[in-house]
Amino acid sequence: KDIEKILPHRYPFLLVDRVTELVPGERLVAYKNVSANEPFFQGHFPGNPVMPGVLIIEALAQAAAILMSDGQESDLIPLFMGIDKARFRRQVVPGDQLQLKVEVGQKRRNICKGVGEATVDGKVAAQAELMAMFAKREDL
Repeated sequence: KDIEKILPHRYPFLLVDRVTELVPGERLVAYKNVSANEPFFQGHFPGNPVMPGVLIIEALAQAAAILMSDGQESDLIPLFMGIDKARFRRQVVPGDQLQLKVEVGQKRRNICKGVGEATVDGKVAAQAELMAMFAKREDL
């Protein structure tokens, strides 16, 4: 419920299940439990379910949004602006627990950059540089 106070996402698009470490303004560690009944597995790919890379990046972006908000509910919400240097290293499949690590990079006014890494069992699944801006909830 604390995550839902910060992020506007809801099932099936809320991709952060738990936050285990948060150092405001520095880093965050969170988890996404990948279940066989995720809606995207019906079509990606039947008989060989693989979590889409774009959703792994979205999970990192959501984790970054929690970090950028310092884990606090606010009248500001981080909006995804950009992604650089995205790389995919391994498949993520049902039963995996995706660990999401994000660190804050540059922060200027209402724009923040960070670096994210998604791992499964200590092996890198995806990496990316992320950028977001803060907007007022009522402006959305």
